[in-house]
Amino acid sequence: MKRIVLSLFAAVSLLSAAAFAADNIATLRPHTPLAENGTPAPMAKPVNSDLRQVRNYPEQPPLIPHTIEGYQIDKNSNKCLTCHSRTAVEVSQAPMVSITHFMNRENQFLASVTPRRYFCNQCHVPQTDAKPLVENGFIDVDAVIDYVKSKEGTK
Repeated sequence: MKRIVLSLFAAVSLLSAAAFAADNIATLRPHTPLAENGTPAPMAKPVNSDLRQVRNYPEQPPLIPHTIEGYQIDKNSNKCLTCHSRTAVEVSQAPMVSITHFMNRENQFLASVTPRRYFCNQCHVPQTDAKPLVENGFIDVDAVIDYVKSKEGTK
């Protein structure tokens, strides 16, 4: 009998907590009820500076520092390679794709970009002027190294 009463009490408590939480859900669309469609935020504008962005961690794919609107990347064509291919970089002055993009799954080097690295925007994304949706406490690895060095100097 005691178990039944405790189970009922727990169930009622959970239901009342869920009802309270449903009214106080934090969302990224704070002024629109969940059952309604709100007005979407304006699209972020691409940063078109052509300046390389600093990477935040080792092996991070570089960000694209220019607009790629209208770029065709499909099995027959890759607009990125008109500037970033091995043969085009001398004229375009764009950075060449990494040598790893020429390696197949068996780590053999190919004469052209391997099919598994052909679709650039699988890993590389354009930089935009978008404001962060949530707070971010990320600390760049260089800042961590500088902090550690400064602490070692005070010992």
